[in-house]
Amino acid sequence: MEASDPSVLLAGDPDDDVVGAPAGAVILRIAGSRYAVEMAAVAEVVPVPTVTRVPGAPGWLRGVVNWRGRVLAVVDLRPLVGAAIDPLPTSARLVVLSDGEVEVGLLADGVPGLLEWAPGDLQPMPATASSGMAALLRGVVDFEGPVALLDAAAVVALRSQLRSPRSAGF
Repeated sequence: MEASDPSVLLAGDPDDDVVGAPAGAVILRIAGSRYAVEMAAVAEVVPVPTVTRVPGAPGWLRGVVNWRGRVLAVVDLRPLVGAAIDPLPTSARLVVLSDGEVEVGLLADGVPGLLEWAPGDLQPMPATASSGMAALLRGVVDFEGPVALLDAAAVVALRSQLRSPRSAGF
């Protein structure tokens, strides 16, 4: 298989700094669709802990959890794609994304694996992408069908739309 083949289920070589080199991504299942987020932005993948609801929060904020002694906002993208908020399956995971000093937890119905993709494999998002999600997506790669690549920095930036912890009571 070619190194640029996105169907290769490898994490990639962390020492590979070549421009245009393949990048590793974690595949997520969210509301029946497949998404991926670059491994460089993933701090941890864990079973979903108990989530505490936050009154008056936007629909995409599922709540907060205690993560390593810190309050971590938990993002649920299902409202942004127009999906029903069904109970999470037992395969659900919390994918902790980090953008420097800021972290958020992203709910996924499951994390079925990894993929490797090269920048040349990234195609533009189709016009059918929901308006709520368009700003959170970088494009699509083909891995046995389309996989939308999430912009981890944009997902983390959703946190900036929240009130400050002091005014929110946490």
